[in-house]
Amino acid sequence: MSEVKISAEPRTEFGKGGARRTRRAGKVPAVLYGHGEAPRHIALPAREFAAAIRHGGMTQVFNIEISDGSAALALPKAIQRDPIKDTFDHVDLLVVRRGEKVTVEIPVQLTGDAARDTLVMTESNTIAVLADATKLPEHLEASIEGLEAGSQVKAADVKLPAGVELAADPELVVAIVSVAQDQTIEPEGTEEAPAEEPEPAAAEA
Repeated sequence: MSEVKISAEPRTEFGKGGARRTRRAGKVPAVLYGHGEAPRHIALPAREFAAAIRHGGMTQVFNIEISDGSAALALPKAIQRDPIKDTFDHVDLLVVRRGEKVTVEIPVQLTGDAARDTLVMTESNTIAVLADATKLPEHLEASIEGLEAGSQVKAADVKLPAGVELAADPELVVAIVSVAQDQTIEPEGTEEAPAEEPEPAAAEA
């Protein structure tokens, strides 16, 4: 994952009112913390931050240049979004150092096709790995090629790049392959009964 340079400025207003004013100015309220340093409240340009997150997600490394002359490398730790506007309300950023190893949840992508007449159910979209903070993979891959019903893909089956170690439980289930159910089968007892023939009219005396 490549680094993204982004500018920031110190944030002096706090609370809900200050955060709203920051967002109205086209910026995202954020806090930088880690390595025993006092938390620093900053504001990030919303458009640039959103573009970087769309590309790199939670593994995106930010090279933050603050207007007071300081700088920091950081990873997104927590992001609060507005579910209606799809904007960012607040970001927690974890300060990291080059060569430092961190534990991060990485998305898992399934590759290949399971056997015919099977259904693949994802149990976990991410797994935790230990890797260099500035060399995090964007995603990991696990093959389901040819897997029969009853098979499982576990964390231990996920392909890891060089320098990346598994931090999750190796037995963590990532996906399950099961028999595909035929949804067109009609339940029993739904067939209509044949219509009864009318009885002949009684002969007149």
